[in-house]
Amino acid sequence: MDNDHEAYILLLLSDSNLPTGSFVASAGLESYVTHGFFSSASPSSTSSTADKMGYTVNFLRDSLSTYARSALPFVLDAHRAVEDALRDANASTGNAMDCAMTRVRELDELYETMTLNHIARRASRTQGVALLTLFSKGFVKPRLSQHLEASADSSADIRAASLMNRLKLLVRREETHGHLPICWGVLTAALGLSAERSQYLHLFLQARSLLSSSVRLNTIGPYAAQQLLLHAVRPLVDAEMSRCKHLGTGHTEATDGAGEDMSDEDVVRGPAMTWPLGEILAARHDLQHSRIFNS
Repeated sequence: MDNDHEAYILLLLSDSNLPTGSFVASAGLESYVTHGFFSSASPSSTSSTADKMGYTVNFLRDSLSTYARSALPFVLDAHRAVEDALRDANASTGNAMDCAMTRVRELDELYETMTLNHIARRASRTQGVALLTLFSKGFVKPRLSQHLEASADSSADIRAASLMNRLKLLVRREETHGHLPICWGVLTAALGLSAERSQYLHLFLQARSLLSSSVRLNTIGPYAAQQLLLHAVRPLVDAEMSRCKHLGTGHTEATDGAGEDMSDEDVVRGPAMTWPLGEILAARHDLQHSRIFNS
């Protein structure tokens, strides 16, 4: 895929208006605030805007660190499973697509097992299903022949659409879970994004979603959130990407992005959870007396 087309897909996927379910999930931020971690040590004092921005950055740093290590390995392996199938010249026989679907379902089951609390599992499934719906309703070619160039869909596009429809059907039948990192990896591979750009965008969107949640919780304002998105988020995302972009789950056979198997020395195994406090607070989300978010 040429760089211009890939850049255009990145612009589409980064649109904050996409119905991906991110507006109903705070990734534990609401519980974090409710439990008093967004206030100063003295109960009688009020936190300034600078203090709240500092608390927000601290939460972002810890949250992105654990999310990168727990989710990006699944994004990478799911992306490579689909990418390998779409690249396979013999995929039309169905064997490559069946193999890719098996690998995706195994990754989905592994993520379900390794996600420690039911709140995070619930949010991940909701957002994953939203991505599958987004592809079928928002990224397939519309029937507007008079406004579109007359060109037949490529075999890779047809196979990608078929795979996405199969995965969506399996989720509807409750034969797989449809977790967000797996569905994101499948979606971006079907759209032709590289694995590294897929991971980077996924981590950036996670950070942006946290800032959006912070605005809805009124801990910071929209201008402060935009300042953090420009000046604080990029170093955090870059740092986590440099540490985690090669992490794999170790559950599927790893390739180097060109279809060649990678040796064990070339693959760093994951995933991992690095912030126990955040996991505990996220698990207590449903115990709050009043809630804005579902997770």
